[in-house]
Amino acid sequence: MNLTDSHCHLDFPEFSPELDAVVERARAAGVTRIITISTRVARHADIAAIAERFPDVFFTVGTHPLQAGEEPDVPVERLVELSRHPKCVGIGEAGLDYHYDAAPRDVADRVFRTHIRAARESGLPLVIHSRDADADMAATLEDEMARGRFEAVLHCFTSSMELARTGLELGLFVSFSGVATFKNSEALRDVARTVPLDRMLVETDAPFLAPVPHRGKRNEPAFVAQTARVLAEVKGVDPETFAAATSANVDRLFSKLPARLGAAA
Repeated sequence: MNLTDSHCHLDFPEFSPELDAVVERARAAGVTRIITISTRVARHADIAAIAERFPDVFFTVGTHPLQAGEEPDVPVERLVELSRHPKCVGIGEAGLDYHYDAAPRDVADRVFRTHIRAARESGLPLVIHSRDADADMAATLEDEMARGRFEAVLHCFTSSMELARTGLELGLFVSFSGVATFKNSEALRDVARTVPLDRMLVETDAPFLAPVPHRGKRNEPAFVAQTARVLAEVKGVDPETFAAATSANVDRLFSKLPARLGAAA
């Protein structure tokens, strides 16, 4: 398969002892590109250095909603400036997380909207985190899209069918992680059945949420292959077709990525 892990966190300490081996195992599993996602702007240099180290690794810049209280005032201009790095392909992850409520909700909302503006100004897609915040997320996306178009993906989707529909109506992509392989995730697989194949991405969110049969272990980009096989079955296509389609979707969304070897012109 020719897969892209569209969302992981290679800068997290779980990977530091064996990062080279982690990337090599991903390649062996058919993962031709990895996008490592920022959770703190303050870690920009570290994340960029990882992407610079591997030709098939790219990165984003942004503040996770759980860290919004740590970085409440990073301006649009700073995000746009940092996004000009040649291997930076997106903004985020940013959004709303009412499960942990680690930052005041008004602060998280302000930080999220700053990232939306940075996505517009940079022309790069926004990676959106949404947990237990469906109504406010839908309202914010509709409000901001009315102010000006931006490209985005609802990452590690575990929300309602209603939020998926709102995202699709607004032209967003929807990304699924190893959660879709869990025995108790039939409702999530029902959502995946409704998402058109040409709007779907696959990810690990590593080191978290390892798919079956690795559930409970540290996740890593190679394991995206297991999630892809389950989702291919959900969509009624063979794994190679699913891998090719989702990698092509990554090309469309993360348009700053260089062309893949063997990709159709």
